[in-house]
Order: sequence, then structure tokens, then C-alpha cells
Amino acid sequence: MKSWWRRQPPSADVAANDALPPMGAERALRRLEWTVIRRLDGLLQGDYRTLMRGTGLDLADLREYQHHDDVRHIDWNVTARLQVPHVRVFTEDREMAAWFVLDLSRSVDFGSGLRAKREISAGFVGVLARLLTRHGNRVGALVYGNDLEAVIPPRSGRRHVLHLLHSMERRAAALRPGRGMTRLADLLQSAAMLMPRRSTVFVVSDFLSEPGWETPLGLLAQRHEVVAVRLYDPLELELPDLGLVPLTDAETGEQLWVDTHDAGFRKRFARLAAEREATLRAALARAGVDALELSTADDLVESIVRFADMRKRRVRAGSAANLKAVAA
Repeated sequence: MKSWWRRQPPSADVAANDALPPMGAERALRRLEWTVIRRLDGLLQGDYRTLMRGTGLDLADLREYQHHDDVRHIDWNVTARLQVPHVRVFTEDREMAAWFVLDLSRSVDFGSGLRAKREISAGFVGVLARLLTRHGNRVGALVYGNDLEAVIPPRSGRRHVLHLLHSMERRAAALRPGRGMTRLADLLQSAAMLMPRRSTVFVVSDFLSEPGWETPLGLLAQRHEVVAVRLYDPLELELPDLGLVPLTDAETGEQLWVDTHDAGFRKRFARLAAEREATLRAALARAGVDALELSTADDLVESIVRFADMRKRRVRAGSAANLKAVAA
């Protein structure tokens, strides 16, 4: 499904400078720290590991399995020999890196309300990057606009988060319209080649792309812990009755007029949107990645907390299932 809804062009000031000033990133991050991160500190209770899990490579010890242990660390050979579940204990790797694979193509400019998908993307990246770097982790990014346009190596610190946000602003302002559909597969293949060590990877996109991205995503998930952060707007799922309106494809520039007053057309649009939703979710599940859906109408804090709770419940459910399998 194409992204047909037209968004107002950037202001003359932004167009003249070809990029937002660095102070724009500073103000945005400061606002996120006061309005989002402060709330998350209390709601997550410091448990940022639900958002980024990982271990080092050095085996430190073996011990009996305990409730809430990560089932991926069960040593099945020792468990079979001793008839009691045992887990490997690793020396924590404080060099664990997180990467943001960022789709900043034209389709993420759309937003039917006060915020566009691009603003939701920047807010999510700013919050997660700041939370992770505060705990000593490093964050990097691959930025896709008309093509893979920037690779930001992983580093830590608030200044690096500002650099990342400013790079997103600059690439957004430099985008050229009418360059064709997004090639998300190319971005994911580049990510696989540019990330030599196991990392946590957040693929932030609306997944409005040419087909063929499912296989590269699955291959990326075989080596890394991948989270698909899917951006969407409610208007992409269901059309209101607005009468005859012009729609423009944000990525190809193609334009057409549609009669949204036609109830049959609105029903067909909703049916196709629902089919695309089901296909997308099935593709993400087959790739073996966790999915976080971010709507332009949702509260960012509630979405992140809901996602952290989901991952925590999944670990607990997996632990219980594996214990039953061992007992059997």
C-alpha cells in the first residue's frame, strides 16, 4: 500500500538552511528528558534491560536455574547429565552496542494530527538512546533517506545522542521528492554488513517499501537481537468522509483524486489496509523479531512501557515452558 496522504512542505526557514540548527536537537532532547524520560524512570523502575538484552562472551560459572532466568542461557548438556536445569552465567559485556536502523524516507513525513511519523521516530530514538547511554551502553545509527546516507558509529554520552538527533534532522531536510519507493531490503542488507558484533538492533520504519525486505530482516535477526519499531498513522488504516480530495504519493510524486464520500471506496480501503496489517505482522513474526507499534496518536511513554512489559512476560512464559519441557 502506498503512502498517499500529502503533508505540508517544510517551512521556508528550514528549506533555506537545508537543515535544522544544532540547537533544534538540543531543545528536542531537553524536552524529551523532562516530559518522557523522567516518567519512564519511575515506570520502568530502572529496568532498562527489558529494552536491551545481551550478554558477554566470557563464561563465568554454571548454576541451577532460577525463576525469571533467561531460558537462552540453559546449558542443556549439563541439564541432561544432572537431571536439574542449569544455566550459564556470563561476565557482563559492557561494550554491548545498540543500533538504530532508521528509515527516513518521504513516507514517514505523514501525520494526520499534530505529529508526523518522523517526529515519533525522532522521539523514540532520542528516548531510547538517552536511556541506554546513561547506563554506559553505546548507540549507533544507519540513516536512510533517498539511500543509505549516513553511518553513525556507536558511541556513548549525551553529546553523541545530540549528534544522532541532529543527523536525523539534517537528512530529513535534505530529502528530495519523487525518488521512487523505499528499498528497505537494501538498508537491512547494509546493516548486516556494517555490524560485525552481536548487537541490539532497532529497525525504525513504517515498512512502506518495495517487497523483499522480509528475508534480510530474518537474516539480521539470526545474528542480532532485532526489534521492529513500526510507525503508522490511524488515517492509513481507515479513511474519514472528506468528500473529493487530492492524494499525493509522498515517495513517487504520483497524484490522484479520490471520492472519500463513497462508502464502498472507504470499505475497500479499510479491507486492504487490514490485509496489509495482517501480512506485515505475519512477516515480522516469521522473521523472529519483536515488534513495537508506534502510532502518531499514541503516548510514547505508554507505548514503551507496554512494550517492556510484553518482553518481560515473554521471558517469563518462555522460562515456564522450558521448565515443563525439562521436567517431562
